[in-house]
Amino acid sequence: EGQKYYQRFERGDVVMDMEEQGETDYRGTIVHFTPDPQIFTETTEFDFDTLRTRTRELAFLNRGLTISIEDKREEHKVRKDFHYEGGIRSYVEHLNKAKDVIHEPPIYLEGERDDIMVEISMQYNTGFSSNIISFANNIHTYEGGTHESGFKTALTRVINDYARRNKLFKDSDDNLSGEDVREGLTAIISIKHPDPQFEGQTKTKLGNSEARSITDKLF
Repeated sequence: EGQKYYQRFERGDVVMDMEEQGETDYRGTIVHFTPDPQIFTETTEFDFDTLRTRTRELAFLNRGLTISIEDKREEHKVRKDFHYEGGIRSYVEHLNKAKDVIHEPPIYLEGERDDIMVEISMQYNTGFSSNIISFANNIHTYEGGTHESGFKTALTRVINDYARRNKLFKDSDDNLSGEDVREGLTAIISIKHPDPQFEGQTKTKLGNSEARSITDKLF
């Protein structure tokens, strides 16, 4: 509290022990790094737009957190600050900002069990395609996984159950399929897991079986 500390690492190893560098009124962590050409073999130049997109994504996923990114290169000189009190609800609104939405605000659900926290936000628009994006510990699970499949199964079940209870179907009608239910849907699924198990070559698919049941039971 009230102190500023500095430590240096190279290639995963500590090369300078933590040292105290005086007092400060600020709180937080600042990371400076120089890309190592032995590790970044293709390029050591960074694209600001790519980093900005990822920084904004992290701010959406961590409600209330402020993340800043600044490019100090002479030819660029730009800074962006991201802060979203709405968290993933704001993320859905951002994704749907150019679309004709069917309901406002986006639906938001959250739950926690056994130190596993799940957040879901969703909103329908008048389009025909779906856009479901899932994350595990802030990692974009491009290939989906148990948290995403649990969400899809639960959503299909809940909507069909609602339709049956409210006599929106005839007894002879088939249930809506998952594709029917997800038409025009934008959704963000974010799980925070103390021991995530990733699958696939790129490790972008969540494999924890308990994530399916927790996500399913949110509905």
